Amino acid sequence: MLPTSEVMALLKVLRPRLLEGLSSSEVASVIAPATKRRFPANSVMAQEGYPAEHLFLIIHGRARGFCMTPAGDRFPIVWFPPGEIFGGAVFLSEPADHIVSTEAVINSVALVWDRATIRTLGTKYPRLVENALLIAYDYLVLYRSLHISATCHTAPQRLAQVLGNLAKGMGRRVTDGVELNIRNEELAAEANITIFTASRLLNQWQRKGLLTKSRGKVVVRSPDALILGET
Repeated sequence: MLPTSEVMALLKVLRPRLLEGLSSSEVASVIAPATKRRFPANSVMAQEGYPAEHLFLIIHGRARGFCMTPAGDRFPIVWFPPGEIFGGAVFLSEPADHIVSTEAVINSVALVWDRATIRTLGTKYPRLVENALLIAYDYLVLYRSLHISATCHTAPQRLAQVLGNLAKGMGRRVTDGVELNIRNEELAAEANITIFTASRLLNQWQRKGLLTKSRGKVVVRSPDALILGET
């Protein structure tokens, strides 16, 4: 497991929004009581409908929030790259449940605080609560954008936007562009299109040289070029 000194060095690179505005000594005080936990790929880290008793800060790997459809399929809602938090409901004075489940997409490591500890830290360092509120606000802005996109944009525009946003938020830089570990059905769900349409568009963009795809992976050569080409 990573020692505290390495975690501090990693946080300086990741610059988590939760810790913005805190001094180095304050950050050290905040992470001191956190537990560093490893989560194997595909393991569930938080369960929809269960009490939100912990706050998670991803420091390695990545995770995704999802809901279960009536048919029993996992519907992706939001992605959590390194530096992002989930379980922010722990800051509320009244206990609340997780509204989505969260799973590790690949082997991941997170800093984890229990509810009592992070609320005590929030009282000591009010900026933590303010940052959590700003993160929640950003999710509302994202929901607004997705709602407008689903209403006003074409299928190619929606898929291009999804690919571009994911590439910037959770992609891994490789020689040919930005690599995403994501399946066609997940992209289709994110863009609110059919799997057939997603596959057809990906094949079309691959022929144009905008991306390359293989089973469970997509490499986007230029996220901005893809978005601009479809808007």
